Amino acid sequence: MSDSSLRVLIVEDDPHVRLGCQQALALEDIETDSVGSAEEALKKVGADFPGIVVSDIRMPGMDGLQLLEKLKERDPSLPVVLITGHGDIAMAVKAMRDGAYDFMEKPFSPEKLVDTARRALAQRALTREVSQLRRQLAGKQALESRLIGRSPAMQALRELIANVADTSANVLIEGETGTGKELVARCLHDSSRRQPKPFVALNCGGLPESLIDSEIFGHEAHAFTGAGKRRIGKIEHADGGSLFLDEIESMPLNLQIKLLRVLQEQQLERLGSNELIRVDCRVIAATKSDLAVMGREGTFRSDLYYRLNVITLNLPPLRERREDILMLFEHFLQQSSLRFDRPAPAIDNATAATLMAHDWPGNVRELRNVAERFALGLPVLAGGNLGPDAGEPRFAEAVEAFERSLLSTALERHAGNLSQAAHALGMAKTTLFDKVKKYGLKGE
Repeated sequence: MSDSSLRVLIVEDDPHVRLGCQQALALEDIETDSVGSAEEALKKVGADFPGIVVSDIRMPGMDGLQLLEKLKERDPSLPVVLITGHGDIAMAVKAMRDGAYDFMEKPFSPEKLVDTARRALAQRALTREVSQLRRQLAGKQALESRLIGRSPAMQALRELIANVADTSANVLIEGETGTGKELVARCLHDSSRRQPKPFVALNCGGLPESLIDSEIFGHEAHAFTGAGKRRIGKIEHADGGSLFLDEIESMPLNLQIKLLRVLQEQQLERLGSNELIRVDCRVIAATKSDLAVMGREGTFRSDLYYRLNVITLNLPPLRERREDILMLFEHFLQQSSLRFDRPAPAIDNATAATLMAHDWPGNVRELRNVAERFALGLPVLAGGNLGPDAGEPRFAEAVEAFERSLLSTALERHAGNLSQAAHALGMAKTTLFDKVKKYGLKGE
């Protein structure tokens, strides 16, 4: 078992048997959790539970067979081992036809328990590894078409997303306005096993403070004036999926405390209710501010910040990846031309130079807007500028960005082979090597 997160969940109403199972597995360095009922087990086993379940069949309330059915609905590949009493063998055989991994008849030896658990854990590890590799492969192919760019920053971003998308860890996305934070959040969700479940987005800065509590946590009927019926909040709606909280820095401090409690306890209370509701959602937060600084200033809770930034993705502004500008502009131009049912106009050298030299304060969002205007034939480049405040193009920056884009394209076409790329470009291999080193490109 190479996956250190794998564990055995023991479901047994007899505390002595439960303790004995835990001790037998612990002696063999197998991690365990235990609960006394099937109802408690269902609260523990979410969409990406990293382990197996060993459950007694005969228990008060929901029995082991009903638990098996519920667990298989959530995850058909989850190994479930059933513990049977004398005379329950026929029942256990039927359960195996219904998807149980194996069964053990009481009384069983510690060695039998350990051997069965090891085999089930090995199968679980293999299944999870295969599923993860498939999702990563599909995710990488999808990411190439959704997060466009050849710059080292974008290549590193796609690689990181592919590696962390299938975990349940919370993610904090940092970046300026217009860099594509929601798109990255959707890519994280779509590349994970949570993809079939909801992706729920909420802009924390787009709601009045009086409504954001109800929007996030929900409310019961008559919880406040105007609350005519129960409302399911965004967190509860995202159960099993992903919750995207944009402009998290705008969330009021009192709601930050409630969100922190949900992240810690994995349960919430609707406004006007005392009932605790179990939730399993991955939180992806986005900010254009420095939350660490805000924490020191007391305008954002530091404990919530550390809960959110288990994984941090930094989105570079467009001005720091100029080699991607023309590729992105061409992509948006083709999309706009199809939408407007017009032929895509040609991008001449003067237009390309102006695009490369602009600072793009609105980042990718601004570039998309310019591409739409260009597709409509509007004079967006009148006077050689993108607008009245664009300023004069910086020649040196434009030349460097164009050169980096040209070299990156050539290396990609020749699979990183420096000799072939240099020949195609008509330049000495040593010159190309120096430029590859200068721009941080990859070549062999």
